[in-house]
Amino acid sequence: MSSPTHSRKGLLLIGIFKLIKGTLLVAAAIGLIKLLHSNLQEIAAHWIDLVRVDPNNEYVAPLLAKLGLVDSSKLGQLSALTGAYGCLFLTEGVGLVLAKRWAEYLSVIATASFIPFEIYEIVRHRTILRIVLLIANIAIVCYLIAVLRKSKKEA
Repeated sequence: MSSPTHSRKGLLLIGIFKLIKGTLLVAAAIGLIKLLHSNLQEIAAHWIDLVRVDPNNEYVAPLLAKLGLVDSSKLGQLSALTGAYGCLFLTEGVGLVLAKRWAEYLSVIATASFIPFEIYEIVRHRTILRIVLLIANIAIVCYLIAVLRKSKKEA
């Protein structure tokens, strides 16, 4: 099995990964809050025009139509959920970087709890990114469980 130094480096790497994910999600949540009470269709149409993409494009037109269905209530809920996930990832990341045992347990539970949803999303619409994220999360859970078991045997 791995040495304590190797385990520490792995936990640090996972912690940094969680901090990056958490920071990005909190930033996204703040961005979504700023969009409250805005017309998302108009904003998207403006950006589409700036990058000179045809708004009648087979991919763009359905996106614009879906954005028209998003109201302030849904945007607020999405922002709150995104912020909550971001805070969870930040908590995990800080705990892992500081080598806290509770963070290892929290990361196993939180990361494993997302796996069924990730599998569902892959079944609904398979993409390389979703598959890579699923494999990464399974690897993280397995690694953390191995570290927890090893440290339990050494105690």
